[in-house]
Amino acid sequence: MEKKKVVVGMSGGVDSSVAAWLLKEQGYEVIGVTMQIWQEEQEENGCCGLSAVEDARRVAYMLDIPYYVMNFRKEFKKYVMDYFVAEYLQGRTPNPCIACNRFVKWESLLKRSMEIGADYIATGHYARIVRLDNGRYTLRSSKTAAKDQTYALYNLTQDQLAHTLMPVGDYTKEEIRAIAQKIGLRTANKPDSQEICFIPDRDYAGFIDREAGERVPPAGNFVTRDGRILGRHKGITHYTIGQRKGLGIALGTPVFVTEIRPETNEVVLGSNEEVFGNQVWAERLNFMSVADLEGEMQVTAKIRYNHSGAPCVIRKVEADKALCEFMEPVRAITPGQAVVFYQGELVVGGGCIL
Repeated sequence: MEKKKVVVGMSGGVDSSVAAWLLKEQGYEVIGVTMQIWQEEQEENGCCGLSAVEDARRVAYMLDIPYYVMNFRKEFKKYVMDYFVAEYLQGRTPNPCIACNRFVKWESLLKRSMEIGADYIATGHYARIVRLDNGRYTLRSSKTAAKDQTYALYNLTQDQLAHTLMPVGDYTKEEIRAIAQKIGLRTANKPDSQEICFIPDRDYAGFIDREAGERVPPAGNFVTRDGRILGRHKGITHYTIGQRKGLGIALGTPVFVTEIRPETNEVVLGSNEEVFGNQVWAERLNFMSVADLEGEMQVTAKIRYNHSGAPCVIRKVEADKALCEFMEPVRAITPGQAVVFYQGELVVGGGCIL
């Protein structure tokens, strides 16, 4: 029987390195690929810089698998970097990893992998793919809640899930590092990447200033919810919902960003209580475990990557809009972030917060 061929996206980290080894052990014909997505040739930073390529290349050599570097800079610029800037200019706080997963790591890599005869692509994400009795594919939380990455993958399509393998989801991080050490991988103790890969210095506003130039909104007013002026802000791209530090304004009591109004160039400040809310509106919906949402559904929803989740009821209000009503108020509902719905360990779907 002919071996199934799988292209493994290798970032140079321990997770994707072990994913490649696990799949080879399972009998797949494994091809390693590193996606060149944004760096200039001399850049070292991020998950796909020169050092990452060198690490991935050495791991592939050790595993005795073919290895290639594929250029996806054009796709990354369009679907991730340009999107990131456009969202901030509209007063929203995007999650670039979700866009990268959906449109670059999956859509673009899968298309190119199918063109070279692959049956699947695979990554080192901590998530599991299951096929339900209704025939649909969905994500199941990884073995380790501490590293679960299903939130950032909610936007994958049925076709993408059907052609994806995620072998790392059945292991804890500690188990993955132990496997890497046992088989002698150079990436065994490599630290995880924490920052957004194309902004390694974490200066989001500076990056947006450079990319958007004259389109960057100027300084404006800090205001209360009813419009009373409190002071001046540096520009709406410097702020996000729930922010307290770095506001550059002293009012004698702690204040937080509760709303960003791009149409009037205002940043609304209020008390911590005003940062909480019960309702989340979402658009750009994608469903996994169900084809669509009919009536109401009780779920657990996460409104950011590190949110532990909270019970809520969801229902469609338009063709591509849903309302999520939480049982208890949740903190810092942030337009541009994702809200992802779960039933137990299974991903129901999700959308982009309005």
